[in-house]
This record gives sequence, C-alpha cells and structure tokens, in this order.
Amino acid sequence: MIGIFDSGVGGMTVARAIEQFCPGYPLIYFGDLARMPYGPKSPAMITEYAHRNTEFLLRQGARLIVIACNSAASVASALLRSHYAERIIDVIDPAVARAAAVSGKGRIGLIGTSATINSGVYAERLHTVRPDCRVYSQACPLLVPLVEEGWLDRRETKMIVRKYLHPLRDKQLDALILGCTHYPLLKKVIAPRIGRRVHIIDSSVEVALHL
Repeated sequence: MIGIFDSGVGGMTVARAIEQFCPGYPLIYFGDLARMPYGPKSPAMITEYAHRNTEFLLRQGARLIVIACNSAASVASALLRSHYAERIIDVIDPAVARAAAVSGKGRIGLIGTSATINSGVYAERLHTVRPDCRVYSQACPLLVPLVEEGWLDRRETKMIVRKYLHPLRDKQLDALILGCTHYPLLKKVIAPRIGRRVHIIDSSVEVALHL
C-alpha cells in the first residue's frame, strides 16, 4: 500500500495522478487539516508533523510513503529518509528532473509556499542536475488558503495569481514548477498568466510517473 500525506487537500492531486498512471496500487491518504497550512510554520514544526504523519501511515499498513507536501519535502525529506530509507519518496526530485529535461534555455521558475521557497532545496537540486540553469523563485502564501476554500475560479484568485506571477513574467522562463501540490488545481488560472510557451511542471503527475 502507498501512503500519501499533505497538509490539506492538495495531495489529492498526487493520489489522483497515481490512480491514473499506476492503477491497481492500493492507496491511503492523510490530509492534515487540523494543522494546515504548513507553509508559514517553522522547519522544526513541519519536520515534526511530517514524522508523525509518516508514523501514522506506516501503522495503517503503508509500505511506501509519498510526501505530497512540498513544504514538508523541502525541510524533512532528508531526515525521513535517514529513518525509513527507500520507503520515502517526495515530489521534488521528479519535478526537478522534468524541469531540467524540458527547459531549453535553462530559465526555470518556481512558485511555492514560503517554507518551500526559503528552504532553497529546489534550486539546489536543479543546479545538481542542470548546473547551467537559472532558477527564479516566488513565494505565493495565499494560494493554499484559496484552494482550501474552493476559490479556484474567483476573480480575487485570478488577481492574486497575476500579482504573484508578475515578477516572473520578464524572466523569459521556459519552465515553471508548481512547487505545491495545491497549485495544479489552479493550473487553468496560472497557465495563461505565465505565458503559453512556458512548460508547466506538475509535481503531482511527475511523482506518479516516477513510481
């Protein structure tokens, strides 16, 4: 059984992608609604939550754990791997590999929570696999609450997305990583506001293809 956890409903995009690309895998999903969002919290607190979530899923019979929360993956995946080794998969490495592969000019954008952006882990891993790339990051702290409220197509949401993406518009990006599993639910809002020629990297799909 594959166990999946996130701070809320965002990780359901991972669960759906796994069901689509890996049919037949039994899944168990834990959305930590009581403590979401993780993004504004300290790395120590996020790590503690991630450890508890992993232990819970293992007790339920999961043999493989997918960290479907970028905030948790950014700050806690190394520690979790030190405890559970190959039983831990995060959403970061598959997204990084895809972005590095499709980015012709090596100009890669990243949007995510404050915790994910501040960790610097995406830039670090991107430069490992694509040393020549430039990474342009933008924290988008309001997007997770908007998704959790179901405001996927509201005028206010479109305005906020436009404001967050504005600093990235003149960077001549050829790839944009959705560095939060909530963000694929806003893909139809994000795509036209970042530009048609920019490859949108959905970490939910990439981790499913990686399994």
